[in-house]
Amino acid sequence: MAGMDDDGTSGGAGRAGLDELADLAERVATQAAELLRDGLTRSQVEIETKSSGTDMVSEMDRAAERLIVDELLAARPDDGILGEEGSARTGTSGLRWVIDPLDGTTNYLYRHPGFSVSIAVEPVGTVGGPPRSEAEAGRTAVAGAVVDVVTGDRFRAVRGGGATRNGQPISASTETDLTRALVATGFSYKAARRKDQALVLTHVIGEIRDIRRMGSAALDLCSVACGRVDAYYEAGLAAWDLAAGTLIAAEAGATVTYLASSASSATTVVAAPPALSGPLQALLLEARV
Repeated sequence: MAGMDDDGTSGGAGRAGLDELADLAERVATQAAELLRDGLTRSQVEIETKSSGTDMVSEMDRAAERLIVDELLAARPDDGILGEEGSARTGTSGLRWVIDPLDGTTNYLYRHPGFSVSIAVEPVGTVGGPPRSEAEAGRTAVAGAVVDVVTGDRFRAVRGGGATRNGQPISASTETDLTRALVATGFSYKAARRKDQALVLTHVIGEIRDIRRMGSAALDLCSVACGRVDAYYEAGLAAWDLAAGTLIAAEAGATVTYLASSASSATTVVAAPPALSGPLQALLLEARV
């Protein structure tokens, strides 16, 4: 089995290999988005809860993940898998796919815009070695795609190759003044953490232009990437929420930072153009994220 290149591909594939991985992520994410879009016409969807009464999972989350895993492994049977709905596979290629089959399940169930499919691929160390820890998972993606199920927008990036929306290059905001920044955020499914996040928001909102809350971390990060918002922060997200979106934001020129919490084990991701990154991080630290 070939080793890993510096860019995270195996077997000396280089940039062409990254583009192939991104092509696969985009194609499969588009297929899953079509499945989810068709599901919106169904009169009833089975719903269960996971970590809390507000953390919901539907049969459509699971159906989309099955489709994604089947398609990825049909194309690349030696790769690993990490999926939100339980799909897990170590693999032997040195690459692992990090999958959120439906980011924004609550929006989906309410037919409210703001849900997406997110697929990224990351190196997992030496071939045959242990996978990255959960804390590291999703932070080193080399290719990925996010598809907005409602609009059909396709966001995509490869490490070192920039980011696109529907095939056109995108770039993060050029805003330099935090007081003029439109900032996106999100809230935990866990009530106690959500209350803490609301307290942080009360400290932040008076120092910026305004807040937007969409309900899909992947789309929030893509909104940073295309300048639809100036910045984004959120605590307590999982690898599958972040893997593709943080790569797309970074490749569009945003600075992506992870802030350790002084009050809990939750990490806050911050994505912002370079001129806003430091001031926003300082503001969040003042608020004791």
